[in-house]
Amino acid sequence: QVRLVESGGDLVQAGGSLRLSCLVSGMPVSIYPMGWYRQAPGKARELVATLDGVTRNYADSMAGRCTIYSDNAENTLYLQMNSLEPEDTAVYYCNIRAPGSNYWGQGTQVTVSS
Repeated sequence: QVRLVESGGDLVQAGGSLRLSCLVSGMPVSIYPMGWYRQAPGKARELVATLDGVTRNYADSMAGRCTIYSDNAENTLYLQMNSLEPEDTAVYYCNIRAPGSNYWGQGTQVTVSS
């Protein structure tokens, strides 16, 4: 059974940093494309960053302010976010796109105060 558990969300001031973690169980991390998405109140879920092998892609809104990476030994996907803005406030979700299956975690809340 594949399970994704996010953590690391918090209340931070604008300009601050956070590192989100996604602990994966049931499959080795990095075998399939992985990503971070977010959903703000009243808005659709949107892509933040993806990691497919060594290829990284970032949403324009986060480019230059975040880094996605994985640790195979810890079987964990990370998202380091810097220079956070109030507009980054959202629930952040971890995702794995395996053949025939799309896995999501429960999300972790990030709140950025101005």
